Amino acid sequence: MSGRNFLFVPGPTNVPDRILRAMHRAQEDHRSSAFPALTKGILGDLPKVFGTTKGQAFVLPASGTAMWETAIVNSLSPGDRVLAVRNGQFSHLFVDAAQRLGMQVDIIEVEWGAAISAAQIQSALEADKARAIKAVLVVHNETATGVTSDIAAVRAAMNAAKHAALLLVDGVSSIGSLEFKMDAWGVDFGIAGSQKGFMMPAGLGILCVGPKGLEAVKTATCPRAFFDLRDHITTNATGYFPYTPSLAHLYGLREALDMLLAEGMANVAARHKRLGEGVRRAVAAWKLEACAKDPSTQSDTVTAIVVPAGADAEQVRDIAFKKYNLALGAGLGPLRGRVFRIGHLGDLNELMLLGALAGTEMTLVDAGIPVTLGSGVAAAQAWYRSTAS
Repeated sequence: MSGRNFLFVPGPTNVPDRILRAMHRAQEDHRSSAFPALTKGILGDLPKVFGTTKGQAFVLPASGTAMWETAIVNSLSPGDRVLAVRNGQFSHLFVDAAQRLGMQVDIIEVEWGAAISAAQIQSALEADKARAIKAVLVVHNETATGVTSDIAAVRAAMNAAKHAALLLVDGVSSIGSLEFKMDAWGVDFGIAGSQKGFMMPAGLGILCVGPKGLEAVKTATCPRAFFDLRDHITTNATGYFPYTPSLAHLYGLREALDMLLAEGMANVAARHKRLGEGVRRAVAAWKLEACAKDPSTQSDTVTAIVVPAGADAEQVRDIAFKKYNLALGAGLGPLRGRVFRIGHLGDLNELMLLGALAGTEMTLVDAGIPVTLGSGVAAAQAWYRSTAS
């Protein structure tokens, strides 16, 4: 099929030409005397994206999923008790990772499509009279359902309970796109990956650890080897890595940081909010429902759209891909077949999104779902025109 594939899954996202060019380079000696300039620059700038002046950044040749394991094994000891909220597929997998690594996990079950309840977290921590819970595990932006939770409220609940548990936050689909205030929210481990807000191919796991988290790294007794942050702390200090890094990805990350910081993180978040609102208005014009139960929690990076009863969201995705070269996100876990997702994060502007919305409209009609052609595009156009700077 001629033309470009329209990639509108919530990750991997579109890779800008600038980053592709930065990554297209010959390999080099990662132990040369010149190499530390690249490493130190990246590790010095990454905390700005996380919203911290106190945290230390780490980059591993891995993925966001691997950063779950990295955060867990570097902060906890075998058999430790943790509290986790499960409100979607990725929080479910975060729980699964903790359980597989030998943690005792107390799970707060939340309906998929709803946000984290800070009150439930506070209640659970207040009930922990022995202070046996060592960490709280949450997902900031639940990619499967298109729901963003209030991490500031989670921290406030933990403080109100006067509990010393660590706060581990999956920000894979939020960091680099949505507002993330690691210091202000008291996040001890912030977890990210390269393939979403950082606008890169998958392949880098990115982690930022606050002062309390860094102390936990010293005392955790989980077995660690490849993911041992103590090795990184030692070698990163001199501008190197404890093993061969992913050189091309590092150069891409350098370019991504230049782009994000030039735009300004507040402006990045505002851009995503404006673009996401256009998608939400299109969905309303189609008379379809978002998976997110509360409009105030709808994500600015991904919208999960519920298909009408009797329709198959997988058929919608298949038609979009085969007929219009448009990639839409799948429904995950129990949402498979019930929802499809439009990713709207990373390197993105209004016209790119309008193209995706036009393709989605045609697909919905082809799938027998009654929408009026042009309705969603017009609603998004009106919003983008009225809010253009």
